Amino acid sequence: MGWDITPRAVWPGSCRFAMHWDVKFVQPLEEYRIYVELENSQKGIFDLKPYLHRGVFQELRDVHYFNQVGILFGAVTWPNEQDIAPETLLAEMIPVDQQVKKGSLAGKV
Repeated sequence: MGWDITPRAVWPGSCRFAMHWDVKFVQPLEEYRIYVELENSQKGIFDLKPYLHRGVFQELRDVHYFNQVGILFGAVTWPNEQDIAPETLLAEMIPVDQQVKKGSLAGKV
């Protein structure tokens, strides 16, 4: 795959280039899972349950905090700087059919 060099504003006053594995959309789901869409159009569900008893990820067990998931510099992150490495996301997410609509994933944790 080639590099997408489309500039993306990711922080007020900054600009960077999007990579094909950058996350462009994330939504928290039930049972400590997240739905993600990548710049390369891949869509999938990533299960965080196996990580919830490890170090900094323990804080994600708080449902209110887990639901504060966001994107910073193309990576899935939370306010206290927990993040999922892009290579982990790619390796472990379960692909979802391309027909999935963002609104159809209404479940929250």
